[in-house]
Amino acid sequence: MDLGIHYANFTNPDWQHKLHERLTATAKVADEGGVDLLTVMDHWFQMEMMNGPFEPMLEGYTTLGHLAGITSNVRLSMLVTGVTYRHPGLLAKTATTLDVLSDGRALLGIGAAWYDREHAGLGVPFPPLKDRFEMLEEAIQIARQMWSDNDGPFEGKHYQLAETICLPKPVNGSMPILIGGGGEKKTLRLVAQYGDACHLFVREGVDGLKHKLDVLRRHCDDVGRDYDAIEKTIGGAGGLDPVSQTDEWLAQMEEYAALGATLTTITIVPGIDDPVAYATDLVERVLPRLKQIG
Repeated sequence: MDLGIHYANFTNPDWQHKLHERLTATAKVADEGGVDLLTVMDHWFQMEMMNGPFEPMLEGYTTLGHLAGITSNVRLSMLVTGVTYRHPGLLAKTATTLDVLSDGRALLGIGAAWYDREHAGLGVPFPPLKDRFEMLEEAIQIARQMWSDNDGPFEGKHYQLAETICLPKPVNGSMPILIGGGGEKKTLRLVAQYGDACHLFVREGVDGLKHKLDVLRRHCDDVGRDYDAIEKTIGGAGGLDPVSQTDEWLAQMEEYAALGATLTTITIVPGIDDPVAYATDLVERVLPRLKQIG
């Protein structure tokens, strides 16, 4: 089983002076220590469940561009971009640039968006949920078209593009698309139809993950998609800390791996005052044993 690190919190002691230093050092530990995926949030305001908008938050793609320049191995992605944050043509171009400059290590992580406060705060439209899911599907279609040989127009309900030119193309011709969220009627259907990877929060434990994956499998059957071709990544597993509760956490990972999860993401959250030391513990003490699972 592979490990991802989600750098979601920048509020550490003396962050006003050490934010850049800590982020950079943590990324290098992850890159050199065998972490498979390094992600950041695509938010303008810190989430309210992590102490809210008056805590520091970096813009996501600028951050990933910086991380691309200081790493060589780890994959890079948002976890995840809200479809409302950027026009999809510009989003595809931005993600492609990240992929090219990281030598093919980027994923396009995308979802339907949810944080209305930051939209209102910065004056960005926040359409109803139904519209956001329609926009999400069109955004994925636009990205796929921009990475194809078709540089003609795109005519959708929400987006109209006269030319879908994208040069250079991603390093491998296209980019993996990771779709975040576990909504059973819409999100997992989009994963089945378009996604190369999904990201599921497993707050409901093993039974909850099994149910979500069963739903995904049914959607795959409905659209004629190979279920096994989709990478299953998870996060928020069970409230256990992999560093201080390593044995219990690994036992839980064995159960998730048996269901098909191949990567688990650990989030740098408030309370982890030294993310560099925490990442070091993960790669030195936890990752070698995690790799033996599955």
